[in-house]
Amino acid sequence: MKIILIGYMGSGKSTLGKALAKQKNIAFIDLDSYVEAKENSSVCDLFKTKGEIYFRKKESLYLKELMQLDTDFVLALGGGTPCFGTNMDIILEATKNVIYLKYSYQSLVKRLACEKENRPLLSHLADDDLEDFIRKHLFERNPYYTRATYVLAMDNLSVDESLQEIDKVLYFK
Repeated sequence: MKIILIGYMGSGKSTLGKALAKQKNIAFIDLDSYVEAKENSSVCDLFKTKGEIYFRKKESLYLKELMQLDTDFVLALGGGTPCFGTNMDIILEATKNVIYLKYSYQSLVKRLACEKENRPLLSHLADDDLEDFIRKHLFERNPYYTRATYVLAMDNLSVDESLQEIDKVLYFK
């Protein structure tokens, strides 16, 4: 069983992915961490030194590699992963357990305001520009995110409540 978590940055994909993998007793993989290990460089450094296009090409390459594995895992994607190339097609061909962790832009602004420095796409923004950036980005990415098999509204849910919502859709598939 491959379970893929998608959503905007700051939507808790890694946190929920780790908890879900533990609950299901399967491996957890964070795609950004996987890319970092393969490239021997942080995502931030890859963006700075080689650019976003290079990063996205490598991200797609490693996503394909993971989707071809014959093992069970929970995979947390980067926020932009589903939106580039044929990534979403590759994901949906590999598994139907694709879950979009959907948050309102207001929630995402609150979640991301304190961690801008650690996000390559946000680090250059003034605080006043964060909301507009997130709204625009969500609008652009929505057609990709909503291709997920399951779209779960996550606003105001605890980790345990979020896991229960995920379990409901996985159980009833």
